[in-house]
Amino acid sequence: MKAPTLENLRVKLSLLDLSNYKHLSDIAQQPNLVQYSPSKIDTPEDLKDYVQTAVDDYYHKTGIPFIVFDKEANAYAGCTRFGFISWQNKVMHIGWTWIGNEFQGTGLNMHMKFLMLQYAFENLEFDKVEFRVDERNMRSRKAVEKLGATLEGILRKDILLLDGFKRSSCCYGMLKEEWPTIKMTVFKGF
Repeated sequence: MKAPTLENLRVKLSLLDLSNYKHLSDIAQQPNLVQYSPSKIDTPEDLKDYVQTAVDDYYHKTGIPFIVFDKEANAYAGCTRFGFISWQNKVMHIGWTWIGNEFQGTGLNMHMKFLMLQYAFENLEFDKVEFRVDERNMRSRKAVEKLGATLEGILRKDILLLDGFKRSSCCYGMLKEEWPTIKMTVFKGF
């Protein structure tokens, strides 16, 4: 499986790997960037381990990690990933997304998600894309809802975070048959 490069006028998503992850070192040190995640990325060693896990998933064909380049700002902004890819069931997750504070609220995330959803449904012809978000993370929940995903349920206390808190995850989904309408309404003009 060759990783795609997904690109439009605003953003370029290319394979995140051990040759380019250092572009994210400064962003990864921003406070509370992944506070709702079980991942630790704020030291060079932790960031390298995080990327190594993503690379391992890529080689096992269960994930495709991307480094995010904001073309408008002419800067690397963060990363995102297709994960838990089930080729047999044609279901995957989009997540592991973090972008620097200066890129949040700029529309960058919508461009990223459009490219990823378009690729998942139109190129890979997957039946479903899922998103998992900490129940307390209202900003991310609203962002996923803005994409047109449907809340399907909440997995109670399913993920242990670094601070010892056991989070509950909101499960959102989008189906292939919903994509054409979402594309025409939510992503009109992309």
